[in-house]
Amino acid sequence: MPALPILSGARVVRVLGRLGYQVVRQRSSHLRLACEGRKSVTVPDYQVISRGLLRKILRDAEVTALELRKLL
Repeated sequence: MPALPILSGARVVRVLGRLGYQVVRQRSSHLRLACEGRKSVTVPDYQVISRGLLRKILRDAEVTALELRKLL
């Protein structure tokens, strides 16, 4: 499995947008994204998202690290 890159919250939202996710609400610095037929995910709008948190977001969105690399 390839190492996960260090990404910003805005970049993660853009990548998930390519999969059909849309921002449905925002509370403070956290964005809630929803997609038809998939689980909703929360992405913090941070400058840097740690690899552990990115792994959790990808797991919730049912996206593998390889799929993430292709979408970048």
